[in-house]
Amino acid sequence: MPEDKTSHINFNELSQKAISQPLIKNIYTADPSAHVFDGKIYIYPSHDIDAGNAFDDLGSHFAMQDYHVISMDNLQGEAKDNGVALKIEEVPWAEKQLWAPDANEKDGKYYLFFPAKDYAGIFKIGVAISDSPTGPFKPQPDAIKKSFSIDPAVFKDDNGSYYMYFGGIWGGQLQRWRTGEFNATASHSPFAHLPQNHEPALCAKVAKLTGDLLEFAEDARDVVILDENGQPLLQGDNERRFFEASWMHKYNGKYYFSYSTGDTHFICYAIADNPYGPFTYSGRILTPVVGWTSHHSIVEFKSEWYLFYHDSILSKGITHLRNIKVTKLEHDENGLVKTIHPYNDFKL
Repeated sequence: MPEDKTSHINFNELSQKAISQPLIKNIYTADPSAHVFDGKIYIYPSHDIDAGNAFDDLGSHFAMQDYHVISMDNLQGEAKDNGVALKIEEVPWAEKQLWAPDANEKDGKYYLFFPAKDYAGIFKIGVAISDSPTGPFKPQPDAIKKSFSIDPAVFKDDNGSYYMYFGGIWGGQLQRWRTGEFNATASHSPFAHLPQNHEPALCAKVAKLTGDLLEFAEDARDVVILDENGQPLLQGDNERRFFEASWMHKYNGKYYFSYSTGDTHFICYAIADNPYGPFTYSGRILTPVVGWTSHHSIVEFKSEWYLFYHDSILSKGITHLRNIKVTKLEHDENGLVKTIHPYNDFKL
């Protein structure tokens, strides 16, 4: 929901109607990527700060400079802010905008995957390593070769393979890579370089990672989402097509690719029989939250499933000052995800 459409909202009433409350209040946090390591929950969010930048459709007001790791022993206990895990000035190749990260673990090492703009203003994806899930993380000297755009989400399959899903349109620059090379043509419009509404929508990307989790083992592929007729979703289908915020979870042997529709503010999902797809659109996970963006993760903990997400209730609707939340997620008897309404019957 755009920032200028929240003036009518009674935030005290909204907070009372909300199905969950902010997990952390000492800082603003967003884009929560949650994982369970050694029986404990670790959340890897972005860290929102009030940089004084004007709101725009390219995300220039999101000027994040570091990452904190949040941990929880259980979903009923308090969330702990473990302090700064990585700062922008520690990343040799990156200049600014540490946007939504993710993490994963292999052989006792913890890997933080993060987007940032390099000194040419192009988003790339980097990796940083730690012996602890809370960091501090030491970044690799260079971004991942052939990486681009934003919102990395790294999924570990049952056979030990790791896949990175990534990409985001508008400010995430995915539309500038349609030819395989970065289109540097200057434009301040978020609609520049996008397909026409009647053309197939831009897709998120997926690439299998190398054994050390530091590079792509292959060129990135499209994550194609099909409609009920087996046709790719169209760019104009903006209540279902991909915008940003990839996530993958596996349930009963099926692969669930979930994502944000961006300007229409839904978290949707699609299902496939393999990690590459194609995926068939299957419905909505989360209806709109207060604040323009919506970004999430889905994790199983002690045989229950949970949705981590964010809204802007703590800052009373300021879109670039968000707070992370969590609520239970359920699959029905057919494996479909039950849609979650973040404020019960409150109308935004």
